[in-house]
Amino acid sequence: MATTAASLEVNNLRFNAEAAAWDSNQKHVESVEKAYDAIKRYVPAFADGSSKNLDVLEIGCGTGLLSFKLAPHVRSLVGVDTADGMISAFNQKVAALPNPEKANLAAVNVVVQEADDVHVQGAAAALATRRGESGHDAPYRFDLIVSHLTLHHIPSMPAILATLFQCLKPGGRIALTDYEDYGPEAIAFHPASKRPGVERHGLKKEEIEMIIDGTGFNEVKVEKAFVLNKEVEAEGGKPVREMDFPFLICLGQRS
Repeated sequence: MATTAASLEVNNLRFNAEAAAWDSNQKHVESVEKAYDAIKRYVPAFADGSSKNLDVLEIGCGTGLLSFKLAPHVRSLVGVDTADGMISAFNQKVAALPNPEKANLAAVNVVVQEADDVHVQGAAAALATRRGESGHDAPYRFDLIVSHLTLHHIPSMPAILATLFQCLKPGGRIALTDYEDYGPEAIAFHPASKRPGVERHGLKKEEIEMIIDGTGFNEVKVEKAFVLNKEVEAEGGKPVREMDFPFLICLGQRS
């Protein structure tokens, strides 16, 4: 995952500060609910009943809002995030489970830049051991990679898509959700105070479609999956108001 030290530091400072109250933000919860519903609609395994066979990697897992929704329906989930505060909140949720030692999900603090990253591999191996598997010699790869509201923070889209491609098993899929850059008004999604560290104000449909296709994915599809209505701050002579922000789901399969 290509990134710059400056933008990474800005993002981590912000998300560390917000981690404790993250889950109490109604719009955070609502957007994750909508992303989760979209993943279930667009990823075939959730429709045909085979999702319990999926090993999932989540990029930018945060406190685990999406992770904990997916976990009961998949075999395993490894979440990655770069903010200590977010990982700490995720781990507190795992510790609060009835049998945390048997949990099928785990999170690691790392910038994923290669499929064989030792932190990701270690987490995947630990989850495999929990479910009674042993003797796995080859590096772990995933059946599904998800992310929600993460891509707009990542400097190089070609670099992250190339990394995700390598993290997948043959036949593995991506299902990535983020808000759409539909024009100049999309900048209002973030208040001005939170724009440092934002690499792009949403995803441009044709651009991300072209990058996914150019990475080597098959069955590439980028579609409007849902709309999130949220209040935005007064700016540029416009008052505090509610706006509808369209969200895209970015899909592809490794052959």
